[in-house]
Amino acid sequence: MTAITSITSIVTASFLGSFVEIVEAFTIILAVGVTQSWRAAFTGIAAALVFLAVLVMLLGPLLYLIPLELMQFVIGTLLLLFGLRWLRKAILRASGIIPLRDEGKAYAAETEMLLRRAADRRADFLAGVAAFKAVLLEGVEVVFIVVAAGAGQGMIGYASIGALAACLLVLAIGITVHKPLARIPENGLKFAVGLLLASFGIFWVGEGLGANWPGGDLSLLPILAIFTIVSLIAVRSLQSNFQAGTEKDFR
Repeated sequence: MTAITSITSIVTASFLGSFVEIVEAFTIILAVGVTQSWRAAFTGIAAALVFLAVLVMLLGPLLYLIPLELMQFVIGTLLLLFGLRWLRKAILRASGIIPLRDEGKAYAAETEMLLRRAADRRADFLAGVAAFKAVLLEGVEVVFIVVAAGAGQGMIGYASIGALAACLLVLAIGITVHKPLARIPENGLKFAVGLLLASFGIFWVGEGLGANWPGGDLSLLPILAIFTIVSLIAVRSLQSNFQAGTEKDFR
């Protein structure tokens, strides 16, 4: 039972985290392909994927040289920090303090920038670089999510399945609609991913320190519940304070 819980949570965290990153990369790639050329877009994608593949091949074997407890502690710490960063932004967006990310607006901004460069002789090269940067930056985050989600318990394969499923889903939706994926509730996904990654971080830091979690992997559930309750309270509190401050400014 605990193994099934662990596998499910790892695949879910990897899928959701990768899905968000791939959607953001897809928005830029679509803008490059539509405004400049699909050749430039695919060239940038291919170059970034080769770079990521080399990175994984170089760093992957090193993971097996690190003692499991040390790896759990280090990755757990990084995962906690990474998850809290996502969670903080999601809470601020949910409370209305910072605006929600709009893939439609991001697409429009990227398209406008590419159109301004269209007269440049290096337009195709610059468009390819934009696609390369998008795939590389978001791809590095996907690699981190996969490693962080799966390495702590030797389940990188399951985490990779989650990331691959996310990639295939985004591509399928993108090819079908051929437009920015603006209707996807990205902030809600980031909220969920932040909760999952932070919960994994706490769990694996404890594992690395030798903690004996009651119920084993099932301990992830109450940790997740605590993070969820605290985050929702934070959203309500920030919403109230923000609305009170806004009303005061209008008086």
